[in-house]
Amino acid sequence: MNGLLVGRSAELAGLVRALASAAGGLAGVALVGGDAGIGKTRLITELVGEARERGFNVLVGQCAELGDALPYLPLADALRGAEPAVREAAAAHPMLGQLLPGTESAPSTGLTQQRLFGSLLGLLADVQPVLFVIEDLHWADRSTRDLLVFLSRMVQSERVCVVGTYRTDDLHRRHPLRSVLAELKRLPTVTNVELGPLASGAMSDYIASLGDVDAQGLGLIVSRADGNPFYAEELFAAMAEGDSLPDGLASLLLSRVEVLSEAGQRVLRAAAVAGRRVEDELLREVAGLPLAEFEEAVREIVSRGLLKVRGHGYAFRHALLQEAVYTDLLPGERTRLHAAFARLLTSPAELAHHHLAGHDLPGALAASAEAGRAAERVGAPAEAHSHYDRALSLWERVDDAAGLAGESRAELAFRSAVMAADSGDNHRAAAQLRVLPQTSEVSERLAYYLYELDDREGAIAAAQQAVDSAEEPAMLARALASYGRALLWSPRHQEVESMCARALETARAAGARDAEVGALLTLGTFVERRGELDRARELIETAAKSLPSGNLAMDLRARFQHARIQYEQGLLAPAAEAADEGIRVASETGLKWSTYGTDLRFLRFLVHYVAGEWDQAEAVAAGFGARVGTVPEATLSSFALFIEVARGLPAVEGRLGWLRPFWSDELVSYMSRGLAAEHALWHGDPATALDHVRAVIAEQLDGDPGNVRMAAVGLWALADLGTTEGADDLLARARLAVEAGVTGDGGHLGPEGLGWALRVEAEWQRVHGRLDVPSWRRVVEAFDFGFVYEAARARWRLAEALLAAGDRGAAQAEWELARETAGKLRAVPLENALLDFGRRARFGSGPAGTARADAGSGGGAGSAGGGGLTAREVEVLRLVAEGLTNREIAERLFIAQKTVSVHVSNILGKLEVSTRTQAAATARRQGLLP
Repeated sequence: MNGLLVGRSAELAGLVRALASAAGGLAGVALVGGDAGIGKTRLITELVGEARERGFNVLVGQCAELGDALPYLPLADALRGAEPAVREAAAAHPMLGQLLPGTESAPSTGLTQQRLFGSLLGLLADVQPVLFVIEDLHWADRSTRDLLVFLSRMVQSERVCVVGTYRTDDLHRRHPLRSVLAELKRLPTVTNVELGPLASGAMSDYIASLGDVDAQGLGLIVSRADGNPFYAEELFAAMAEGDSLPDGLASLLLSRVEVLSEAGQRVLRAAAVAGRRVEDELLREVAGLPLAEFEEAVREIVSRGLLKVRGHGYAFRHALLQEAVYTDLLPGERTRLHAAFARLLTSPAELAHHHLAGHDLPGALAASAEAGRAAERVGAPAEAHSHYDRALSLWERVDDAAGLAGESRAELAFRSAVMAADSGDNHRAAAQLRVLPQTSEVSERLAYYLYELDDREGAIAAAQQAVDSAEEPAMLARALASYGRALLWSPRHQEVESMCARALETARAAGARDAEVGALLTLGTFVERRGELDRARELIETAAKSLPSGNLAMDLRARFQHARIQYEQGLLAPAAEAADEGIRVASETGLKWSTYGTDLRFLRFLVHYVAGEWDQAEAVAAGFGARVGTVPEATLSSFALFIEVARGLPAVEGRLGWLRPFWSDELVSYMSRGLAAEHALWHGDPATALDHVRAVIAEQLDGDPGNVRMAAVGLWALADLGTTEGADDLLARARLAVEAGVTGDGGHLGPEGLGWALRVEAEWQRVHGRLDVPSWRRVVEAFDFGFVYEAARARWRLAEALLAAGDRGAAQAEWELARETAGKLRAVPLENALLDFGRRARFGSGPAGTARADAGSGGGAGSAGGGGLTAREVEVLRLVAEGLTNREIAERLFIAQKTVSVHVSNILGKLEVSTRTQAAATARRQGLLP
């Protein structure tokens, strides 16, 4: 009795727009909220039909009112009900395949949840376009909520639309979905649809679509239904059956149940205890009726529209009906029915639910412990932690708890703590571990979590306890490795080398590969910090060759460090090879979007960028979404600016707009504002560039190596401004980073860092009016280790210095080399700057041909448009002509308002006019504006 879709055209149109955007490659998420019975499922049914007509694969999964008992229930539900092609594709992803019926869960090898999430992303990419619907999010388990957040942030350019529905009337103040919804609704990819009551006219049309009703009956239903379609349906059905209309929805629903035969009521009550859906055979067993009587009872229930046939079983037509019948059960009746289901079910999570509801505490403890282990295997740490904690809460209330759980209380509590940490709650994990007997294993994990929480003293104390209490070699090796890690950034860092040496010796003797790899990585980091770069590389290479360690997180960490240290030492080809291998492993294990999986991809991007493989770099950067909502997303997005700024791509301004809210994060600020400064310099706006540089440096530690690059960019800006104010401070900051570093032990810069350090010295000379040939030649030589673009930029300045020194031939040779590189890279701002310099120097056209004039102007090199206006001044003039104020122009171009004022004054002076209106008119006459 669903009737037509009435009064929801605007809401449906919004969902269809999200679907159409997904079809066009702009992924999105829609959240559909409303009171129970308001029509969410009916609206989604219409959307599903539209999606299928457009060629979408459709996945629909439903949450159940079992709390956190069944992790990923809607995902498993969706996969079970998917088309055969989608099920086959899912089976090719082992982490998803184990959610399908008849598949055993594989033993956990670490990072299970991240692997599952990554596998789902892979599946969605394989079978796109996809509409994935998750119904009844108000009942979602923690892992499903985490999955929804993950998909909302990660799907951007895929042809994927995710839709979730939830009851607004169920969201009490402490409901766990409330914070998730608040977070998601802030994301640019999320569409929010709220279904309110139907208006009287729409409700009348809807009721009329259900069947014949006289005017008096229609008016009564409209007045009583209060805009709720489900309530209206029930009122219509009761009126059609000749029943009186009781007050309240629950009474109305039960009045329809009470007209059933005794057998029908018995079956419906059993179904209500099962939940929203139940298999036919299971329901028959619990109802306890002879087959013929059971089938007649079910036929009666279905004919009255209370249950619907669904697959091999039945589902309540609406959750409100199931809730009303369940609530009406007598306490003893409810307990007996739960116990009956517990005798027949095999799923540990469902068993735990029914045992607990049936007051069978020993059964609930045993099933909860097993449910926790099952949740661990499928990558649901929050649910595993919840099951383990439930078992622990029952421990003192049953006999032989250890026998029922299959392990001791301390072992189960340890598992619970580890799962709490895996679900992101290190504080909870540490608190649980602190109250356990401090065995070596417990203390080692406590040290690890305290280190992650920045409690260095606590981590060292726990690691010491782990070492002192270790009873067997493998555990001692892990304890020593964790001890070395805890000491790394502490005042006792000089003990790291001896601690790691002891850990390596013990690990190798015991065959503890994970401890060996961890100790090698810690020791490599320590000696690298001390300036022993060759030894550091050898140690980390040894760690990489020792893989696999049996711990996926450790393996990816080792592969990333192996690629990183080679990149930072200028060994680009080996770095690329190591990064590619790490990315392959991450992809195969579903960890492409894990922390180290992401780190490996941006590192591979940097290798492409430095080596001059810019088409490949741009292709990788296309996967770094611009529409960011979290700090990790903003960090990844910032890397794309390297290629976008250097090529003068139009995406720069939009990406910076999304990144601006995250400038309070130190790394995001360093990356994006540093590149925003270069963008401003290429567009003739050194004042804004200097603002960016100063803001970044103000947040950096003294001696931070990042200050070297920032100082070089800041000195470039000062040279373009024609002022020396602040130049000595920037030089001093860079020298401190080179000579002392953050700790005072020395900066120990790699080839790229040395190149930037030399550029700082050369730029400082340029600020003071000296174009020093030897200084710029050293910069070129330093970057010639393989940093193609920076070598070309340095040749530009070297050519200027050579020309100023009177060596015209050498200047033109360097200029031609720089232009050739800029042309190959399609580095448009650099090309234009070189072309402008070549014109002023009266050089020939050179082998690079005509520079592109269709993007990025190179105003920082003195390039100018018509009327003597710089590229930035032309941009400002265009916005002035549109009628924008200085404040509005500053917001549009991400520059300071005072900078706009300077630009406007320059424009008025160069065009020889006195007002903004005259400037716009003159510019149009001169062809400067369309």
